[in-house]
Parts: sequence; structure tokens; C-alpha cells
Amino acid sequence: MTQRRAIPWEVESLRLFDPVTTEVERPRWRSLSQDKSMVAITRRPSDKCIHLPSYVSGYVDGEGCFCVSLRPQPRNRIGWEVRPSFSVSQNSDRAELIHELPMLFGCGTIRPDRSDRTIKFEIRSLGRLIDNVIPFFERYPLQSSKQDDFGTFSLICKLMLTGCHHQRLGLLFIADLAGSMNSGGIRRYTTKMIEGSLR
Repeated sequence: MTQRRAIPWEVESLRLFDPVTTEVERPRWRSLSQDKSMVAITRRPSDKCIHLPSYVSGYVDGEGCFCVSLRPQPRNRIGWEVRPSFSVSQNSDRAELIHELPMLFGCGTIRPDRSDRTIKFEIRSLGRLIDNVIPFFERYPLQSSKQDDFGTFSLICKLMLTGCHHQRLGLLFIADLAGSMNSGGIRRYTTKMIEGSLR
């Protein structure tokens, strides 16, 4: 008889975000689709032992994104806003796991993404990224080159926690780091553009 491994992961927070905008308190068993218990979610399908956090880490390797965008914000002292976010997208007909992610991470929003007609789970709060997302992926590392993006993302979030992004040199350093993420793709605002606007 094969011995089943225990699932060590437990969600520490019961505070969930409503799929629209409102943060609410819900008992964990009522927030799960079709009134499934936590055991039913962490072990799926029922005849196999699946470690959900490890599965989610692999899923994020393929369908997730760590992103840091910068945009002008005249109300900020330095004139720019830094916006880190973690998101996972999936087609609506295969989005069962997306609807379980707010329970796993203890936060986040789910919304339709009209740009590509997918369902998107997203976390933008710096505090939630620091407290919930970064520790998760430090414990369950990504296995692809996306791990490098996560490392840069983690560094930027931790720099922001110190207020680095409110200073000229700190903002430019973060802009350089952000520009190196996601294969250095085309960005709307480059470090050079940001630096020019600060003079």
C-alpha cells in the first residue's frame, strides 16, 4: 500500500478579495468552488496526491507574470509611480485553478482581461506582494528562467519598502532593474526617458 504524503501548506490568512473590488471576510470552506474542503483542493484528482503549492509554482512558470511598470504621476513628489504586480492568466474554459488562487495566497482579485479574453488573477498591493507572494515563491521556486525575473521583482519590492523609489537615484535604479525583466521587452518609458523628465 502506497503511503500518501501529508500536505504541509496551510493558508494563513482568511482575508480574501471579492472578485470585483471589495475585501471581505469569509470562512475558507465557503469561498471554495462547489463547497470543496481544503483537502479536496490540495489533493486533486482524488486518486492521486498532488501538492498544490508545488503545482501552482509550475503553473506560474508557464502562465504567470511578475511585472514592474513605471508611469508618470504628477501627484507623487518625484513625479513617477512604480507599480509592481503578480498575475496569472488562463482561458475562461480552463480557469478552475485561477479561482482557487485567492485562497492559496490569502489575497488577490480575479477579473476578465478583455485584451486577450482570459481570466486573470492579480495582486498589486506592495504589502501583499512582500508578505504573501514573495515568501511563497522563495519556498517553492520556479524552475525556468522566470526565476530570474522573480529575483529581480523581489529585489524591487524590497527596495520600494525602504522608500527607494521616492528618490532620484533609487527610481532610476529600479527603472533599470524593471527594464531587464521579461527578456528586456519594449517598455513604454525607458530609464533614459525617466531620467530626462527628472532634470
